[in-house]
Amino acid sequence: MSPEPSADVAGLPARAAALALLTAALARRGGIDEGLSHPALKALAPRDRAFARALVMATLRRLGPIDSALQARLAKPPPDRIVQILRLGVAQAFVLKTPVHAAVGTAVDLAAADNGSRPLKGLVNAVLRGLTREPPRLDDPDQLAPPWLYARWRAAFGEAEARAVAGQIADEPATDLSLKDPAEADRLASELEGEVLPGGAVRTARGGDVSTWPGFAEGRWWVQDASAAVPARLLAVQPGETVLDLCAAPGGKTLQFAAAGARVTAVDRSAGRLKRVTENLARTALSAEVVTADATQWTDRRRFDAVLLDAPCSATGTFRRHPDVLWAAKPSDIATLAALQSRLLDAAARRVKPDGRLVYCVCSLESEEGQPQVEAFLARTPEFVLDPIAAGEGGAPDASLTRAGTLAILPHHRTGGTDGFFVARMRRRS
Repeated sequence: MSPEPSADVAGLPARAAALALLTAALARRGGIDEGLSHPALKALAPRDRAFARALVMATLRRLGPIDSALQARLAKPPPDRIVQILRLGVAQAFVLKTPVHAAVGTAVDLAAADNGSRPLKGLVNAVLRGLTREPPRLDDPDQLAPPWLYARWRAAFGEAEARAVAGQIADEPATDLSLKDPAEADRLASELEGEVLPGGAVRTARGGDVSTWPGFAEGRWWVQDASAAVPARLLAVQPGETVLDLCAAPGGKTLQFAAAGARVTAVDRSAGRLKRVTENLARTALSAEVVTADATQWTDRRRFDAVLLDAPCSATGTFRRHPDVLWAAKPSDIATLAALQSRLLDAAARRVKPDGRLVYCVCSLESEEGQPQVEAFLARTPEFVLDPIAAGEGGAPDASLTRAGTLAILPHHRTGGTDGFFVARMRRRS
């Protein structure tokens, strides 16, 4: 990755924007995406905007250890604004390596800029100065995830695997690209100083605006995590086959199917998110039918050769690029989402032709959203059978293959990291 913007060129407005973004990111699911359109952030020069975003991501990736260090120096919890300012100050000083005087000074200035927090600017100064004398450890895997989530991972994967998963939280990920023409993988990897991954994705550590990279304007590729590209490959669609992509946005899988020559229908309930699908189809000169509808209520009676359901989920597997999901998620979310996934699976099954294929996937690390979901579906839907996945199929890491023939991709299963995914492939009896 390219170096982060220098803190020396980013003043108080950049820190104020970072404060607004961090507050939004922790307030609700998807908060960081909404926060990126905050007026305070959009008003900044590109370099300052990049610094503000980098500061927030650094804070979120080490939020657990940061909070542990702060709690040891606070007799009682201060107001939320002060907590966020302190978090940003610690991330500046110890993650982005901002000079101490700048990290502390701008944190104090942020506190002084608001009438409610101004009386506590001395506390901000004292806490951050104290930490500079005894620097905290911010890379302990046992603290990088929220305790309730880490306990779930230990129960599901065992202590060693849970630590390996959590150890990925602090790392900034590379960028993975899926190609319109897989034969161009070596050429694109050379242009971007990257590498070709199993399955044909290209991974690059290149930084900056992706729209300026070679091949973007020509529509040769799109950004898609290597794990997210696996489910579509497992359907092995052929030119002319009909494919239904349910819960399709942001559209990477739709593009994969269209590039393979399939006749694709992409359905998603969010018109706003489907706009991105349409834009990427236009940029890549690929075509698909795009439908705004709730998959459980869609009245179209067509059946398809292949159906992919990338179901709404807790998204805990995406923490490498969206670390806010770990802190915005709640235990109750998982049961609610599992119930929705069950309904969506039933709706997806109705769309599959006899002898057709169905792939179910979630970008989640939580067990209720994975294997038990598929087992329950097969038990109540005897016309479907599991179609076991082979080791390495679709470019999946060998370590991700389960005894049942499904995939449980963990973030450390690929060198350099990857998103966590559960994937199962099924077939409707003829």
